[in-house]
Amino acid sequence: MTNALDITFAALADGTRRAILTMLLEDDMAVTDVAEPFDMSLAAISKHLTILTRAGLISQEKRGRVKWCKLEPQAMREAIVWIESFGQLEALNFDAFERFLDRELGS
Repeated sequence: MTNALDITFAALADGTRRAILTMLLEDDMAVTDVAEPFDMSLAAISKHLTILTRAGLISQEKRGRVKWCKLEPQAMREAIVWIESFGQLEALNFDAFERFLDRELGS
């Protein structure tokens, strides 16, 4: 796997980060609004946002005094192509796929 693909899958491996991406499907959000539904500090959310930004999955922009987050869905293109190379997901053995990912990602 390429380094970019490793970074994408590592970012997607965390449930909090996946939840943030799901929230950003609706619209851009201020960092404080992203943090609101989570039971963790703003600093912890900022760390998650930094990982998502480094993976290219989101972008952050300062508008006035507020930092906004925006989903960058095209960043998942390489991961989608890689997953689709396995054929139809309905026919995919998810137990075998999980074992494969564990070997590839060293988990």
